[in-house]
Amino acid sequence: MSEPSKKKIVVVGGINMDLFINAERFPWPGETFEGDSFFTGGGGKGANQAIAAAQLAGPGIVEMVGRVGGDAFGVDLLANLQRYGVGTDSILAVEAEASGIALIFIDGQGENYVLPVYGANATCGQEEVERGRKLMPNASVLLMQQEIPTIVSSAIAKYAREAGVTVIHDPAPVRELPEGYFENVSILVPNQLEAEALTGIGVTDATSAREAAHAIRGTAVPIAIVKLGADGCYVAGDGIDEYFPGHRVDAIATVAAGDAFAGGLATGLAEGMELRDAVHLANAAGALSVTREGAQDSMPPRAEVQVFMESIGS
Repeated sequence: MSEPSKKKIVVVGGINMDLFINAERFPWPGETFEGDSFFTGGGGKGANQAIAAAQLAGPGIVEMVGRVGGDAFGVDLLANLQRYGVGTDSILAVEAEASGIALIFIDGQGENYVLPVYGANATCGQEEVERGRKLMPNASVLLMQQEIPTIVSSAIAKYAREAGVTVIHDPAPVRELPEGYFENVSILVPNQLEAEALTGIGVTDATSAREAAHAIRGTAVPIAIVKLGADGCYVAGDGIDEYFPGHRVDAIATVAAGDAFAGGLATGLAEGMELRDAVHLANAAGALSVTREGAQDSMPPRAEVQVFMESIGS
């Protein structure tokens, strides 16, 4: 008897071409200040998280729903997703639109500043809802963000909940959201700035992260995970109220650390891990992602994450 196929991780979200500039600092107004390097690479929070999950879960497990433009960037973005083993049958290429792009400036301390123009991503609509709906019966986890119209994500999340699928939502970028937007979300995963936008609580450490996580749970979200960058995360849910320290690594760029975290969390839960173990996997993936340049190209493979986790006793 053949082994049953594994349940899918479905990612609904943005697909961008990232344009990276490395420089010691921003130029002042009216000043020309020479940068150190420029390169391009696949990006978009949705696509980043899809590749992060595929690097950990293996090929054929992750399916992506979204849009690219009918331009050269769109061709390259689809090819890159496929290269990492992400299913692209539910991605629509729109001839009349430009692909989304993001200008990413990385300063001398490795911090990143992102300026996106969403292009084709902003045109997602009912067709994506229908494509997402069709994937839900074979899915175990749905990953969402806020780079495409929220009405699309919200509708797919409803289908996911009805199918018993775990819905992980990364509330980035910060947007004005309709009432009840999180009602079908299983796990909300904001960073410090997003947590403050949602709760009004300034998040600077584990104590304030705990306060924000409990405030988020007060909105009826079952589990809140507030990310603290290099300092780890705080997790609040039924049966868990715990700080998970970060891992100290030599950071090159923090561009997609949160996306690596989301991919790790989704993979762990899709594989049936307990939440604590899935968070450990997510923390390790996020830490390793900042040790290399790029967004999608920074996502660590499972074997590397496993070695890292063994080295730190996680």
